[in-house]
Amino acid sequence: MYRIAHESEDDRLLETIEDETVLEELLSRPTDGVVTAIGQMSGDYLLLGAGGKMGPSLARMIRRALDAGGANSTTPQRRVIAVSRFTRDELIGQLNASGIETIRCDLMHDAALAALPEATNVICMTGSKFGTTHDAPSTWAANVLLPARICQRFRQSRLLAFSTGNVYPLVDTTSAGSRETDELLPLGEYGMSAVGRERMYEYHSGIYGTPVTIVRLNYAVELRYGVIVDLARRVLEGQSIDLTMGEANVIWQQDANRLSLMAFGDAASPPQIVNVAGAERLRVEDVCRHFAERFGCQAKFSGKPASTALLNDGSSTHARYGVPEVALQQILDWTAAWLLNGGRTWNKPTQFEIRNGRF
Repeated sequence: MYRIAHESEDDRLLETIEDETVLEELLSRPTDGVVTAIGQMSGDYLLLGAGGKMGPSLARMIRRALDAGGANSTTPQRRVIAVSRFTRDELIGQLNASGIETIRCDLMHDAALAALPEATNVICMTGSKFGTTHDAPSTWAANVLLPARICQRFRQSRLLAFSTGNVYPLVDTTSAGSRETDELLPLGEYGMSAVGRERMYEYHSGIYGTPVTIVRLNYAVELRYGVIVDLARRVLEGQSIDLTMGEANVIWQQDANRLSLMAFGDAASPPQIVNVAGAERLRVEDVCRHFAERFGCQAKFSGKPASTALLNDGSSTHARYGVPEVALQQILDWTAAWLLNGGRTWNKPTQFEIRNGRF
């Protein structure tokens, strides 16, 4: 059991993250900036591909921001609708209990996409990454064909499109990382298809005038998945950690949600493009040694850190919307305590260490 600090308007509250219910509340807690940004965007919210790792907390944050901003409003409640294939009925029930409507469908079917309700604000979280090497055609269909169809279907809406830092090449670790204005030189078919996805949003924004924000995310983490959980579990289980990809960007998922929603309010045509990444850089060896000390074991390593890594510079986003509020050291402490106390993880490795783009 461990404690987190949260700034309220009046004082500093201490809370204990005891279980997943408390964790979900924290991940979806809107800041004043989010409440303001959401309040300034009229209409309903439709989240496509909302059944993944980040979608549920993002949907809840929107719902809570709308409720907080409209507490004294006489206007009808605005809808938040989560769309996904939803492989778990449990998740549908949890979202419904949070005031979020759910629609189960396969968006690759034209009829299903056409049947979705209209919404002023559409958040696009669809995509495919893992298995690309073995089924590249499906990856390109999910990452390029489907976004084109979404753009056509919701040409009158405002779009928030999630992309990835994998559109960038590996950069020198002595640099600040890739910036939004840098040339896109991805490695492998996943990265190439991610560039294709962005081009579809850019193209359709140009011909329809659709306002779009594109978020290049590297890497959202919480206590059940992510780069930090991957490293902590390997140390705890006595696995050897390859140091070749020696550094990475991580950002607490609540911060990633917050920055993305605030940037959504500035959607434009041509699209606004923002890097969403942590303000601090994670060094793999240092993190693993930290966990080894906490777990009372030895960290095992192989290889040496390369001079390049996949690194994003999020400073432009931080300057506009605020720096991440949760520090890297805090995330490390939370993760160690979570695992030592038997907290559940999703066993969905990020494969952040892959350097050739073959996921």
